[in-house]
Amino acid sequence: MRTTFLLLALPLALAACHHDEQAAQSTGDASFEAKLQQQLLDAKPGTVIDIPAGHYHLQRGLSLRTDGVTIKGDGMDKTVLSFKGQVVGPEGLLVNANDFTIENLALEDTKGDALKINQGKNITIRGVRVEWTGGPKTTNGAYGLYPVKTQNVLVEDSVVIGASDAGIYVGQSNNIVVRRNRAEYNVAGIEIENSVNADVYENTATNNTGGILVFNMPNLSQAGHSTRIFKNKTIGNNTDNFAAKGAAVASVPRGSGIVVNSNDKVEIFDNDIADNKTANVIISSYFSTNYYNTKGVAADYNPYPKGIFIYDNRFKGGGDSPDGLKLKTLKTAVFGLNGKFPDILWDGYVDEKKLVDGLPPAGDRFCIQNGDVGVINADGPHDYKNPSTDTKAYQCTLPKLPPVVLDPEPKA
Repeated sequence: MRTTFLLLALPLALAACHHDEQAAQSTGDASFEAKLQQQLLDAKPGTVIDIPAGHYHLQRGLSLRTDGVTIKGDGMDKTVLSFKGQVVGPEGLLVNANDFTIENLALEDTKGDALKINQGKNITIRGVRVEWTGGPKTTNGAYGLYPVKTQNVLVEDSVVIGASDAGIYVGQSNNIVVRRNRAEYNVAGIEIENSVNADVYENTATNNTGGILVFNMPNLSQAGHSTRIFKNKTIGNNTDNFAAKGAAVASVPRGSGIVVNSNDKVEIFDNDIADNKTANVIISSYFSTNYYNTKGVAADYNPYPKGIFIYDNRFKGGGDSPDGLKLKTLKTAVFGLNGKFPDILWDGYVDEKKLVDGLPPAGDRFCIQNGDVGVINADGPHDYKNPSTDTKAYQCTLPKLPPVVLDPEPKA
């Protein structure tokens, strides 16, 4: 009889113990959350907020409005701020400040954007992991690392997984370096949008819908130009597009390695680009996005990509299973049922008013110096009726862009 009592009592005791542990954990998290938000509110220029190793559950978004603050953890897999079940605030951390550094921690499962930095100068994001742990879902937050309207921006040695728009997004910003990051299972792995002077290098983009994007969208505060994409690995970005309906990236075809849309002065060189099933590189205009807003497009917006230079990349595979009925039909019509697109797919839109002898002005041309790499002009303006694989028009060179120099150079 006594043995039976002990057997019954043991699970009850264990359950009570587990309940006590959960209550203690909940109390500890609430105390930590309140303390951290107070540290952010009390911060002064030069303040360093150290967050020790631990897995902390937060219910409210955090915010910082003081210049010159550093937030540091013990490592992206050691200091974890989890926003699973977040009830207040759209972002995990919202920063409106200059001279801001965040490093060596993780932000998980935020309700909306994970880290948004708005209108700051001298921004450093280093060794930060952002992840939606349930895998790719439309209900995940849109942006992982999200500096917008910023200047002198460094994003390095970070990881973003599962964003329903862009993992690493730098928008309407100037003087940008994005290097040595990993972007995986996002709609867009890395996106530079309406930004000027960006170097994107030594990153790995894999298992996204599109690996690396350089976009110019209408009706924003500035037009983008002068982006160098080099020494990256953009491989096997074939995840189905799970962006919210109406988002600009909802039009990105599954299986896109590098996409340039309506942007100017873009160099793509010394990259490993492989096994992206629609095309390893896509050059397109705004007219191919199917993204038309109800307010129309600003009169000074230029929808055509200009001054695109692709050279010295290493291509492999890809193009064998394009996304969407039109592209599938085009691939089969030109290359056969078992054929594949060449490495570079161009939608064929060009500003007819500026052509001279059938070509754009010298600085606006689309030039390729990449061995025998093929190109298809899809003839988008005529609904793909007269595609061409003739590469003669692309045999040209363009002046190379200078490296981006951050000033001041962030301290490691």
